Amino acid sequence: MILDEIVTATRARVRSERAQLPLEHLQRAAAAPTADFAAALRAPGISFICEVKKASPSKGVIAADFPYLDIARDYEAAGAAAISVLTEPTFFQGSNDYLRDISGSVGLPCLRKDFIIDEYQIYQARQLGASAVLLIVAILHDCQLSDYLALTHRLGMAALVEVHDESELLRALAAGARIIGVNNRDLTTFTCDLAVTERLAPLVPADVLLVAESGITTAADVARMAAAGADAVLVGETLMRSADKTAALAELRGQLPVAGITRSAAPMLKICGLRRAADVAYVNEAYARYGTPEYAGFVFAPSKRQISPETAAGLRSDLDKRIKAVGVFVDQPLELIQQLVSAGTIELVQLHGGENQTYLDALRVLLGDVPVIKAVRMNEPGALEAALATSAEYLLLDSGAGSGETFDWAAVSAIDRPFFLAGGINIDNINAALTTLNPYAIDVSSGAETDGVKDAAKIAVLAQAVRGELA
Repeated sequence: MILDEIVTATRARVRSERAQLPLEHLQRAAAAPTADFAAALRAPGISFICEVKKASPSKGVIAADFPYLDIARDYEAAGAAAISVLTEPTFFQGSNDYLRDISGSVGLPCLRKDFIIDEYQIYQARQLGASAVLLIVAILHDCQLSDYLALTHRLGMAALVEVHDESELLRALAAGARIIGVNNRDLTTFTCDLAVTERLAPLVPADVLLVAESGITTAADVARMAAAGADAVLVGETLMRSADKTAALAELRGQLPVAGITRSAAPMLKICGLRRAADVAYVNEAYARYGTPEYAGFVFAPSKRQISPETAAGLRSDLDKRIKAVGVFVDQPLELIQQLVSAGTIELVQLHGGENQTYLDALRVLLGDVPVIKAVRMNEPGALEAALATSAEYLLLDSGAGSGETFDWAAVSAIDRPFFLAGGINIDNINAALTTLNPYAIDVSSGAETDGVKDAAKIAVLAQAVRGELA
């Protein structure tokens, strides 16, 4: 297993370094930290930890041309909150020199990104000018984790404590971690899934900083992590592969031109009412090209787009696994929803009927923390207030039950919950919708169809629009 190989190589490296410079000499030589890592992540909005990385075991050489000081300075100029520097030499082609030079050349806090298995490396990080170190729970036992956290704090440093599952998170919190990094990449298989952060985020206390790591390649990914509760994202490969670091970071922030304006974050896209294998193929193709839509809807309520659980299961199996499947229901039995979630056919529940908090409470008993989207018929007085009184994670603003007509967008005031904007959105008015409101996501069904069936070209145009690629 690659993680074991890295740890073995790291042990040999530390032994060699200890022989060249004993720990007691390193302790006396420890320098002052450059900046406050935790404070940088507490800044308003979502913060960016930008990584200086030449290679990785899964991708090989990422940047053959590696002017690391220029890269770090570009990150600082582009508005990064902190810089992560790879120092592991064998598998990531990192170097202690990179960290020493960068920390001495920029005013941002620097994170030593390495496989810390010995206190020696923490003192070493301090001497190299790091403000923080990475502690990976998967390679440390509980006593090590507690001791290393205490040492970083004594040295005036911070620790980004990395976890990948619930048990690791509980261990990190028990050890006293104040900054949790959720690695969306499984270090044993190197597969990546942003849902890992979404699953673990509710378990992180409000007073603990949360950083989402790995797999963040688009502004929609950043918005998704922010919506999950992340205070910061750590981004490496996407920035390293870009020739223009300033433009790449601006794009990740969602600062994309749409009809002459700049948005704070790019919305997500949901294509609803998939019924055919071709529909799934169109959605997959758009995601592969534009990184959106992030959601696909299967309708189980009586309507012209209704499909059976069996049909939905087949469509879900063909749907790109990075796209979330949403089940649409209207006052239907809880058992049906439980069946579809348990089978892995859907991952979110969208309710379009008169479902109240009692219904949601019963649903939570069956489904746990599966996210719920509560639809609001904006043409009904009091509907928005009633929906806001529920515990649904998201709202969906619509003019009616699948009417395909818009409502008065100006009537939408500040809503303290992420919302999907639906109701008559199509390729002709999507830019107007984006300039008028700042939705979490755009939801389209009939607007992605021609003669009642999904249209690949229209889905592509909608995807381009939410990515800011249409004037």
